[in-house]
Amino acid sequence: MSTGRNKIPFAGLAVAIVAISTGAILVELSDAPSAVAAFYRVLFTTLPLLPVAFWRYREEFRLIRRRDLGFATLSGVALALHFASWFESLEWTSVAASVTLVQSQPLFVALGAWLLLSEYINRRMVGGILVAVAGIGIMSMGDFLGGVLVGPRPLLGNGLALFGALMAAGYVLAGRSLRQRVSLVPYVVVVYSVCTACLFVLSLVQGGDLTGYPTHEWLIFLGLAAGPGLLGHTVINWVLAHLESSVVSVSMLGEPVGATILAFVFLAEAPTEFTVFGGVVVLVGIALTTIERERRRRETE
Repeated sequence: MSTGRNKIPFAGLAVAIVAISTGAILVELSDAPSAVAAFYRVLFTTLPLLPVAFWRYREEFRLIRRRDLGFATLSGVALALHFASWFESLEWTSVAASVTLVQSQPLFVALGAWLLLSEYINRRMVGGILVAVAGIGIMSMGDFLGGVLVGPRPLLGNGLALFGALMAAGYVLAGRSLRQRVSLVPYVVVVYSVCTACLFVLSLVQGGDLTGYPTHEWLIFLGLAAGPGLLGHTVINWVLAHLESSVVSVSMLGEPVGATILAFVFLAEAPTEFTVFGGVVVLVGIALTTIERERRRRETE
C-alpha cells in the first residue's frame, strides 16, 4: 500500500509536466493578442480558487500584514510581466526556443538570491550558469549561422523569453519569504489577483479587445487555465509537499521537450539543429545549477 501511495506524487508530477507543456501550443493556436490570452489564463485560473479562499481562509486574509501585501503585489506584477513577455515571445520565435529560454528562471533565481539575499553561490553553480549562457548563445545565433529562421524575429522572441524568465525569478524571489507566513491558497489568490489586474490594464493599453471572440478562442483561454494553470502549476505546488524540490525543479525541464514534441505534431514546427543542440546545453546548465543549489540548501538547513 505504501509503495502505491509513494507513486502518486510522481504520477501527479508527470501529469503536471504534460499539462504545462501544452501552454505554448495553446498560445500559438490563439489569434487573440498575447496580453489578452495571458489575462484570461490567469483570470480563469483564479476564479475557481476564490470561493475556497474566502470560505476556508477568511481569517487568514485579515491577518496579512501591509508589508506582506507589498511583497505579494510585487510578486503579482512580476508574474504579469512574465506571462505577457513569454506569450509575446511565441509570436516571434520557435516554441522550442521560447519554452527552453523561459525555463531558465532558476539561473536568475540563483543570481538574484546571491545579489539581493546574500546567498552563497559556488563554482559548480557558476559553471552551470555559464553552460546555460553558452547554450543560449548557440540558440540565439544558430538560426542565422544556419541560414534558416524559425519565427519572424528570433532574436526579439528569444529576448522576450529571457525577460519572461527574469520576471519569473522576480516572482519567486518576491514571494519566497511571504510563503513562509501565508498559506498557499491565500498567497496564490492575492498574487494572481494582482497579476490579473496588471494584465487587464496592459490589454487595454495595447488596445486589445476583451470580448467578441469566437467559441474556439474561449476554449483556448479555458484550456490555458485548466491545463498549465490548474493541472500544471497547482498540482506541482501539491507535489512539492511530497517530493524533494530538487526532483520537482529538474523534472520541470521536461516542459521544453514536451512542448517541442507537441509543436512538431500539431504545428509542424521542426526546430533547427542549432536550437536542439543549444537547448540541450541550456537544459544541462539549468540542471547543474538547480541540483547544486538544492544540495547547498539542504546542507545549510
